[in-house]
Amino acid sequence: MASELIFRGHESQLTPDAYSPKPTKPWLSVARPLRYILREQRLIFTLVGIIIATLFFSLLPSRPSPAASHLYPTTTHLSSFSSPRRDFFADKFVSSGGKIPLGLKTKGRRIVVTGGAGFVGSHLVDRLMARGDSVIVVDNFFTGRKENVMHHFGNPRFEMIRHDVVEPLLLEVDQIYHLACPASPVHYKFNPVKTIISFFYLTSTNVVGTLNMLGLAKRIGARFLLTSTSEVYGDPLQHPQVETYWGNVNPIGVRSCYDEGKRTAETLTMDYHRGAEVEVRIARIFNTYGPRMCIDDGRVVSNFVAQALRKEPLTVYGDGKQTRSFQYVSDLVEGLMRLMEGEHVGPFNLGNPGEFTMLELAQVVQETIDPNAKIEFKPNTEDDPHKRKPDITKAKDLLGWEPKVALRKGLPLMVSDFRQRIFGDQKEDGATTA
Repeated sequence: MASELIFRGHESQLTPDAYSPKPTKPWLSVARPLRYILREQRLIFTLVGIIIATLFFSLLPSRPSPAASHLYPTTTHLSSFSSPRRDFFADKFVSSGGKIPLGLKTKGRRIVVTGGAGFVGSHLVDRLMARGDSVIVVDNFFTGRKENVMHHFGNPRFEMIRHDVVEPLLLEVDQIYHLACPASPVHYKFNPVKTIISFFYLTSTNVVGTLNMLGLAKRIGARFLLTSTSEVYGDPLQHPQVETYWGNVNPIGVRSCYDEGKRTAETLTMDYHRGAEVEVRIARIFNTYGPRMCIDDGRVVSNFVAQALRKEPLTVYGDGKQTRSFQYVSDLVEGLMRLMEGEHVGPFNLGNPGEFTMLELAQVVQETIDPNAKIEFKPNTEDDPHKRKPDITKAKDLLGWEPKVALRKGLPLMVSDFRQRIFGDQKEDGATTA
């Protein structure tokens, strides 16, 4: 039997199909987690846990730090003011209406005080340090003294930089208190040569120094406080002086370097506020007295106290009927801090509206130190204002501030400080001479 050959070349050979997995179902990635949550009532347990945690943290009372509660018991009223620059995370929670989580505390502010080794500046530094802030003192010691801040040496929150603010300075801080400027008549009326030098120095400190500090505030977003002066009112024709009064200043007098320098500093401050949106505050400070004043700085209170302690006649210029208002330094510091922490730009008059003639002040010094002290009259100085009294209605209404310390209460504290420094220096000189 013949074999039968069949040619099938025209038919394609069958090849096994290549392996291909099943296409993934798009809803499967969502269904599996949902099935896991719904199985065995896991969703209910999750919701119950969230509710319990929410109730626990919302009902838990927030307790203040025990260390902060006794730092400065006399300044509890400052707690009503909100800090202008807070810790970033704390600010996020507070601004959204929630509470600051447990373990997250607001940081103390970093504050620079120019002229911080001076009379007012050192008292301000004391208050800021007691509040728990980190303070950087910038001072060239033209009128400031290291002894005023030596008690803070060794504190990790305190730094001191010997620097003149007419030169630029780079720092990272939250607030700038700009106090640097010699305010004593002695420093710009000593003699003609030094007067010219002092004119340039005072003007550059007021203008260039303020410009540098405003530039720093703009770069780092810090709040800036300028300590201006009642001298911007000059020899006022309005009494008492309100902040809206433009003043009566002699622009070419012997005091004009200080008066016009401060007026220019106020102008720069407001220009930076309007043009660069820098947060600024302006304080116009009236006559202030207290411990750590320069003994021979030419101001009337320090002059009378030093002369009475040294058994010298009390020097009264003119007829002694010129009036001044005297505030104790702690009242001023309180006002500066309230202004910095508040939300109002100013300017604000910070002074004691209690008005005294020079003769009345001399009599108070006699009562406090030496009833037998003599009074000596001398010709009046040029451009000496006849009257000076602040209207502090604006500070009362917007800052809740007014001075508390009367002259007869504050003067003995200053006398005690002067007595120790004057007679202490004499003893040292005597020991050295021997």
